[in-house]
Amino acid sequence: MGVTYDKSRMFAVRIVKLYKYLCDEKKEFILSKQLLRCGTSQTWLKQTVRSVKATLRQKSMSP
Repeated sequence: MGVTYDKSRMFAVRIVKLYKYLCDEKKEFILSKQLLRCGTSQTWLKQTVRSVKATLRQKSMSP
């Protein structure tokens, strides 16, 4: 997972900081809650990793 995992983790941390800023400074609760939910979801990361692994397996098996 390496680089992909690290970048997605850094992205999620930035999203959490943005969420806190929007709630505390701008008093924006609806948009910030949706941003937090989408920006910290791990589902897309898992799907991407599975897809990359499947592609690599296919390339290694083909002549």
